Formats: sequence, structure tokens, C-alpha cells
Amino acid sequence: MYTIANIRPLGHNVGNHAIHFALRQMLHDTFGRLVSVIDYPATSKHESTAKAGLTPETVHELNRYADGVIVGGGNLYENDEIAVDSRALAALQPPLLLFSNSRGRIYDRNGVLSDRSDVIPDQKIKTLLTRANMSLSRDSATHRYLRHFDDRDKIAWCPTINMARYTHLLPALPENENVGVLISVRTPELMNLPYRFQSRIQSHLESAIDHLRASGHSRIRLLCNDSRDLDFATSFRYSMNVDSIYTNDVYQYLSLLQSADLVVSYRLHATLPAVSFGTPTINIIYDERSQSLIDDLGMTTASLNVVELDNEFIPEMKTWIDRGGYSSLDHAPLQDDWKSKSDIQFAKLQEFKSLMDTFMKNGVHLD
Repeated sequence: MYTIANIRPLGHNVGNHAIHFALRQMLHDTFGRLVSVIDYPATSKHESTAKAGLTPETVHELNRYADGVIVGGGNLYENDEIAVDSRALAALQPPLLLFSNSRGRIYDRNGVLSDRSDVIPDQKIKTLLTRANMSLSRDSATHRYLRHFDDRDKIAWCPTINMARYTHLLPALPENENVGVLISVRTPELMNLPYRFQSRIQSHLESAIDHLRASGHSRIRLLCNDSRDLDFATSFRYSMNVDSIYTNDVYQYLSLLQSADLVVSYRLHATLPAVSFGTPTINIIYDERSQSLIDDLGMTTASLNVVELDNEFIPEMKTWIDRGGYSSLDHAPLQDDWKSKSDIQFAKLQEFKSLMDTFMKNGVHLD
């Protein structure tokens, strides 16, 4: 019997729960179904709790019961959404794995990739890496940055590439439910884009909806990963006669993505589950972390970069709608590569399990 603490992004973004769903199932496959996975928010910023991150209160508790600690996955480095107390972290006893976290730049007003104003400080990254037994970055951009501080860091991509392994766990949708096309949106004001691109998002969506209808898609809905997107999405009910849908139930969310006719996605964690399920997908990118992971996964040519395409974005979007999106047939040449990446992920989790076994036997962690 193993007990693992998972320090991760919580909040209302169901994309974070999709990451955790995949990771939890992978842990079950690695450790057995009786493994206990205890969630802690990475920060108390969005939670009404004092126990969050790697702070004195949390570390004291982890030292009492946890056999291993996993930080991630998510964008914890990019927006500094993890609390770390260096004194408490130094006292952490169980093995520590940093898994599938990302740090990426955003496009500034001139369309140049630049650091966010709230990016995690380098000293905090160094503190985490120094104590970590294993560090597995989500993408090449993050990996290149972290290797400046610790050359032990490796790439492990995102656990959601394994989603097809777990379709048997998803509930059936109501009988006769027609999911249709899902457009996974993000409120423009929350997108880290130069204003001239941010202001175009609504017209992009309107053009996509019109073209989808002209292509024969009668059932179109805007899918919200985050409750903060509902206000923006609901406006399309009145302007375009398109409904919005939001759920924080990750099982329902994944069932919708699996059953959709087409997913048009501004959200990485709608894209990757949909592709894994074999659902036709049109992937839209607007920052470095997404671009880097998509490049790593071999899907560069099947993705639309809002900034790089500029005025050609809408024509490209229409072309992909006419093609029916990135299909399972398009993805077939990458299946072996994704399987190889999945094998590496599971091998790394086995390596972490060995560290935990040693800790449980001897009461020490290995550097």
C-alpha cells in the first residue's frame, strides 16, 4: 500500500482535472489500484485553505504519512502558482517528483515572446530542483530553461496523451445526446495575447461558427474549461444562436470530448484528450508552452498559431474545417511515437516507485 501526495493546480479549470485524471490512472497502473493519492492545492491563492504547496504546515503533514510527493502537472512555473517555503522544503522527507510542469513565454505587444510578469522566480525553481529526486518537464522549452539550473531534468510530456487507455472509465452520455461540434474557448481578456490579436478572437469564433454551419454542422456549442469563460461564451447565445456548456466534472468533460463530431480548441487540455480519443480536432495556439509541447508531439503542421498566422488565421481555420479537422487517420503516423513517449512516462513512474520503496524500507530518500 502506497500513499502519494499530489500537489497540483486545483480551482475551476477542468483542464487541470483532466491532467490529474490521466496522472491518477497512470499511478494506479504503476502502483496498483490500492494506491492512495491525496490532493493538495499548489497555492492557497484560489482556495480557502492554509494547507497548500510546500509550506511548513503541508510538509509537516506529508512527513507524517506520505510515501512520495508529486508536484504537477500544470503550468505551475509559468505563472508562479506554487507556494514554496525553502526551510520547509529542506525538511521534506519522502521522495519528491516534479512532473509535467511548464514554463513558457507569452507574446508581448510587438508579437515577441517574452516572460510573463508573474513568472516563477529563478531562485524558487533552483530550490525545487535542488530538493527534487526527479524532475520531468512537460516540454522542450521548459526543459531547456531548467537545464540551466540542473542537468538532471528530463522531458516527460503530458499525461493526457494516454487518455485513450482510460475510455472504459468514462460514463455514457444520455441516450440520444448529440454532442455535435465543441469549440473549446477561453475568454479573450484571459488570453496572453497582444491586444490587436486579443480583439480578433470574437470575430474568429463568429467566422468559425458560420463556416461550420455552411459545412453542414447544425449542432455547435462553446465548451468552457473554466467558469470564468461563461460570461463570454454565453454572449454567443444571443449573437450567434450558439449555446455554451461548462462542467467541472472531469468525467463528463472527457466524455463530451470523446463523443464530439469535431473539437475546435483554444485549450491544450481539450486538444490532447480529443486527439488521444481519435476525435477530429482543430488545435489553436497562442503561447510558447503550448507551441513547444505540440512541436514535441509532432503536431506542428496540424496547429494554428494565432500570432504567426495573423491575417491568414481565418482562411486557415476554414481550410481545416473543410478538411474535417486533424483526424485519427492523420494521427496514425504518430501513434508509435506517442506510444514510445508513454512508455518513457511509465518507466519514470516506475523509477519513482523504486525511490519510494527505498524510502519506505529505510526511511531515507536517494539524491
